Amino acid sequence: MRLIEYYNMIVDTHAHLYFKHFRKERDAIIQRAIESGVSQIFLPNVDKDTIAGVYELATNYPDTCFAMMGIHPCYIKEDFEEHLAAIAHELNNAPCKLYAVGEIGLDFYWDVTYKEEQKMALRQQIELAKQHELPIVLHCRESFDETYEIVKELKDERLSGIFHCFTGKVADAEKVIELGDFYMGLGGVLTYRNSPDLQETVKAIDLKHFVLETDAPFLPPEPYRSAKDRKKRRNESSYMVEVAKKVAALKNISYDEVAAITTQNAHQAFKFAQVPS
Repeated sequence: MRLIEYYNMIVDTHAHLYFKHFRKERDAIIQRAIESGVSQIFLPNVDKDTIAGVYELATNYPDTCFAMMGIHPCYIKEDFEEHLAAIAHELNNAPCKLYAVGEIGLDFYWDVTYKEEQKMALRQQIELAKQHELPIVLHCRESFDETYEIVKELKDERLSGIFHCFTGKVADAEKVIELGDFYMGLGGVLTYRNSPDLQETVKAIDLKHFVLETDAPFLPPEPYRSAKDRKKRRNESSYMVEVAKKVAALKNISYDEVAAITTQNAHQAFKFAQVPS
């Protein structure tokens, strides 16, 4: 069986469809994603208060939505240990299958007040991932080097995952590849005019190292980013088609090849399914 014949879909490896931005039309958004060819959507949790929303979607759409469990670095405050305890509890007691520990990592863009707490939380969640033999999904805004060093330090045969919203240069991509068992997530930023470095990275690095994502409701791709209608500027999973088209253009390959390869990569990253021979 040829890969392209098997993988007639694309996978959104990172979307927050449980956020309030989608409350009034969540069902329609998921249906649009399915109709556009996005057949699987992975949902990263962000703190203890969003756990219920993640589970609701994973339960209501068991063939489309798949849950992760973690604390986003922007939610790491003085009470982070309370959130960590909730995450640890869910990893042992989740009502549905969990596919990763995420979204975890470091964010030094918005606020560095809790910089050390972010590092502590990242380390603890990596250890939880290894304990449960789950991949990790990493957020590393303005903190790639620091995140990479922690992952490198704690890396063993149990640790794998995705560097979400990857925007780095070729040298950064090569460092991720050197870790082994890690992929890089490509989203709407790839379509922006002010991302020539990332576009050069995608041209230079083998597609076997990338997965696709939206980070909905954030970072919509063009043409939605510049849409006059504010509602259309809110990202959603169906828009990932534009990211796949951009990858195809940069790599000078077909859309179907992009879909096939990145879907295989996503399934391997999340230990989701056997890849056909």
